[in-house]
Amino acid sequence: MYNLSNIKTIKSILEKHGFKFTKSLGQNFIINPSVCPKMAEFCCENEKSGILEIGPGIGVLTIELAKRFQKVVSVEIDTNLIPILSETTADFENIKIINKDILKVDLNQLYKTEFLNCEEIAVCANLPYYITSEIVMYLLENNPGFKSLTFMVQKEAAERICADFGTRESGAISVAIRYYGKPRVLFNVSRGSFIPAPKVDSSVIKININSDISSKIKNKEKFFQIIKATYSKRRKNILNSLSMNFKISKEEILKILNTANVDPHSRPEQLKLEDFINISDFI
Repeated sequence: MYNLSNIKTIKSILEKHGFKFTKSLGQNFIINPSVCPKMAEFCCENEKSGILEIGPGIGVLTIELAKRFQKVVSVEIDTNLIPILSETTADFENIKIINKDILKVDLNQLYKTEFLNCEEIAVCANLPYYITSEIVMYLLENNPGFKSLTFMVQKEAAERICADFGTRESGAISVAIRYYGKPRVLFNVSRGSFIPAPKVDSSVIKININSDISSKIKNKEKFFQIIKATYSKRRKNILNSLSMNFKISKEEILKILNTANVDPHSRPEQLKLEDFINISDFI
C-alpha cells in the first residue's frame, strides 16, 4: 500500500503516469497525514454506511474512508487521474471510481445502484474551491438520503456557510443551507498541508441533514426567491429589494413586512431565519 502523504511517493506516482496539475480544476493534493483520517472519523459513525466522495485526487481520503466503511463511491472529473486511482486503491474491493462531473450524476440512480445495501449514506469530500457552493447546493437539492455532508473547503467559504444570522459574514448560502441542515466547522487545515500549496487556508465543515426548518416553510420556491432577491442587493433595505425583485408596490411590501413583524429598513444580514420564513409565507 502506498504512503500517499509522502511527497516523494506522490511525485513518483504522478511522474509515472505523466500527470500534470490542472489549475482550472482546483487540484491540490493533501500531504498532511493527520487530515484525512480525521475527516473520515468525523464523517460517519456507522461502519455499515456508504460514502460518496467527490474529487478523490490520488486517493488519500478514499483509502481512509474504505478502511472504515462498507462502500465508497468516488466521483472524479479528471480522466487523467483514473489510472492513478486504479493503482493506488487496488487493495480495496469496496471502492468504486466513477469518471464523471458530480453535477451531471443522477444521485437517486447512484443510490439505487451502489448504496441500497448500506444502512446509511453520507458525503465526504475535498471540494474544489472554485465550485464549492454549486456542488453543496446540488447535493442538498438532489439528496437521495444523505445523513450528513462533510467537506473541506476554503476557510473563507466555511465561515460564510456556517455564519450565524445577523453577522456580516452571513449570506444567501448561509440561509439556504439551513433550509436543509445545520452546518458547523470541525477543524482548520493550513495551506502547507497540500501540494501544490494553495494561497489560502482551509476548513473542514459538516452539515447534519434535518427537516426541522423545511417542514416550517409553506413555499420552498418563494423562500429561495426571497433569499436571492435580498442578498443580491444586500446594500438595500428589505423593503426596496423585495419591491424591486417582485415588482410589488412598496405599500404592499410594507403591509407584508408589518404582518411578518419585520423592520422594513432592515438589511438581509440583520434578519433571522424565522423572518425569511414569515416573509415567504405572507408574500
